[in-house]
Amino acid sequence: MANSVSQFMEQHFLHFNARETLDAARAYRSHLDGGGRMLIAMAGAMSTGELGVSLAQMIREDKVHAISCTAANLEEDIFNLVAHRDYRMVPHYRDLSPADEVELRDAGFNRVTDTCIPETVMRHIEGKLLEYWSAAADAQSPCYPHEFFYRLIDDGIVDDNAQVSRDQSWVVAAREKNLPIFAPGFEDSTLGNIFAARVIDGSVSSHAAVRTGTEQMQVLVEWYLEQTADSSVGFFQIGGGIAGDFAICAVPLIIQDLRKSIPKWGYFAQISDSTTSYGSYSGAAPNEKITWCKLDREAPSFMINSDASIVAPLIFAYVLGQ
Repeated sequence: MANSVSQFMEQHFLHFNARETLDAARAYRSHLDGGGRMLIAMAGAMSTGELGVSLAQMIREDKVHAISCTAANLEEDIFNLVAHRDYRMVPHYRDLSPADEVELRDAGFNRVTDTCIPETVMRHIEGKLLEYWSAAADAQSPCYPHEFFYRLIDDGIVDDNAQVSRDQSWVVAAREKNLPIFAPGFEDSTLGNIFAARVIDGSVSSHAAVRTGTEQMQVLVEWYLEQTADSSVGFFQIGGGIAGDFAICAVPLIIQDLRKSIPKWGYFAQISDSTTSYGSYSGAAPNEKITWCKLDREAPSFMINSDASIVAPLIFAYVLGQ
């Protein structure tokens, strides 16, 4: 009888998406054992789904070396940390009527599937962020989105307001390891909206507080060039969208636009529920990435068509040897 997650997977994950999951986990572990590094790209609402419970341990045990995520995932990890007790679960979300949705809205909740995020999540940190933004804009000294969160952690604001253990926060773990975090599309997030509103109403003097996406791309390219000087870099993708495509495009940028010879991503795995035939990036099979100079045909590549909230913690557990 299997007495660990890894043994259970080895015994039972033999076919279809289960087999693909196990193969991806084995190859992830092998990539690290060979001295490789790993970037994780994270879309969807994984932070609201509390992926930090498993991802934080991966970061702390040096199984992850960079993160590319939506700005929503960046902020929602901290929101959950400081306002967890105020969240509301709605297990019967499929049965909600429009009237039920209005009731949730009027009670101050934003629903993500079965989890309702309270509008009040910002009350613990908004004032401090406004202070950071204003100072950065006035000094013409912009920061990357994640750097404002790192300051919240460094200044003790997160600890002062934490409602769950900081061990469950992947952003806190990333700060401890000083991981680079890339959050393209900052404006497509609650904080991005609030930041724009504060510029509009004059509370922040200009947009110069936050560095641009192209600046983030430059840092990512420089990071990739540095890492591949002595190791292979893999790419583990949860979902699709900007978090994935932004980060993976660093390699074709280096090869095609900078005209530098560089190793392509040395490992690729994606967890997706998107369908390939609809033309979306989210559903694109790994072999399509060969034509875009993102992967070589020899790179270990996996597409797992499943629920990331189930699959990612299993892969993480396997990589951690649990």
